Amino acid sequence: MKRRLKLTVEYDGTGFSGFQRQTGTDLRTVQGVLERALKQLTGSEYVIVGAGRTDAGVHALGQVAHFDTESGLPAVRWPAALNGLLPPDVSVSGAEEVDDSFHARCSAKSKEYCYLILNRPQRSAIWHHHSYHVPQRLDLKSMAQGAGCFTGTHDFRAFSAAGSSARSTVRRVFASSVFAGGHWIGFRVAASGFLYKMVRLMAGTLVEVGLGRTDPVRIEELLASRDGCEKGGPTLPPRGLFLVRITYEDEQELLCAPEFPALNVFGSSLVRVP
Repeated sequence: MKRRLKLTVEYDGTGFSGFQRQTGTDLRTVQGVLERALKQLTGSEYVIVGAGRTDAGVHALGQVAHFDTESGLPAVRWPAALNGLLPPDVSVSGAEEVDDSFHARCSAKSKEYCYLILNRPQRSAIWHHHSYHVPQRLDLKSMAQGAGCFTGTHDFRAFSAAGSSARSTVRRVFASSVFAGGHWIGFRVAASGFLYKMVRLMAGTLVEVGLGRTDPVRIEELLASRDGCEKGGPTLPPRGLFLVRITYEDEQELLCAPEFPALNVFGSSLVRVP
């Protein structure tokens, strides 16, 4: 009997050409690695459907995917079984059986990303592939003011890169904040959906604000421009970007979240900048 399983997946995007399998190429993708592990485990071919198509070099703490299977293996046993076959840079952290109507991408109510910045004079050898280094001191209050401008429903045309296939550039941002602790700065943003390279452009604009090169009010002007002639940016590299989680519950649960889980893995408590 066929049933649908939902997987929660974590991966280091450094060695991947994005999440989505690219037909006709030998590029290494997260989807391709997962599908090969599923075939090894069950002997059957599978097509994994992911909630978000993260780009090459982008990481995930809470990517979600679903697939249909006729295997009788209980959902609770899939993570350990798959992790025994997956490479070290991919891990299945959870699995559950869901209704056939569930769709990892179409059922999602919001997606949350974090862009991680190391703000100190010296670069890091250890965190090079997982953060963006800014040696100059950043003004956190100005960045927080700028981040707040993103909240709400806006036309994000100025924060989308060429090559986007989206029919509309209007998105609703539920939360947009700057967190800081020690030398670390995290830009957290949760929205109904994102345009191509949107978060990296938003983060790049906030760095410009933090450096004093752009006024926070400029973000409001860019959101109001709508003509596509003016762009935010620069686009920061993918290595600092993390897909934190996909939300399938009511939006209020996300808005009332008491903490920012994306940064717990770094062993320090980052506090929201007011």
